[in-house]
Amino acid sequence: MICRVSGKIVDRKDDAVVLDVNGICYEVLIPGAVMQYLENSVQPDGSISLITYHYLQVEPSKGFQVLIGFLNEVEKEFFEKFITVSGIGPKAAVRALKMPISMIARAIDMSDVPFLKSLPGIGEQRAREIIAKLQGKVGKFGLLQDTGTGTKAFAGKCGIEEEAMGVLLQLEYKKFEAKNMLDEALKRNPEIKTAEELLNEVYKQKIKR
Repeated sequence: MICRVSGKIVDRKDDAVVLDVNGICYEVLIPGAVMQYLENSVQPDGSISLITYHYLQVEPSKGFQVLIGFLNEVEKEFFEKFITVSGIGPKAAVRALKMPISMIARAIDMSDVPFLKSLPGIGEQRAREIIAKLQGKVGKFGLLQDTGTGTKAFAGKCGIEEEAMGVLLQLEYKKFEAKNMLDEALKRNPEIKTAEELLNEVYKQKIKR
């Protein structure tokens, strides 16, 4: 399983880049939501490190490996949730995710069918299926600030608040800002039991402001 690729960009396409990794070139598909911030993470020498989703595409007469690239683990996690919707495979998701992930997540939670229909390849029925499958499960992605620079992993797993703090730091929130949001969320709902619930509570309060 190829989980990360680091190399120099030698070619760019509308939905992919070609990376030279020690003389071996890999084509990596890039969702539009990620591509628009890709330049922020390219080093002066043209190199970049991408977290990858790796899968085998099987067709009647052939099978081939496909890499899909992301700038951070949060983007990849949203992608993996998105492809759990019936009828949306990895390549269809790459095509559909053209708008910022935070906007797509908010549209899902707000049942915004017209917005989801505006995504490439998503019709009304598929939009409703996305909402039915993912509504209430993507709150933390609505907090994504879409800068494309959050590549730091968070190691602390000692409690739900620390885990939620790690996600918010990865989403490029300042530490003091993240702590205030988490404290407020826990005051509003002290019965929260998981980091996912805590982040969803933070998101609910943020969209009310």
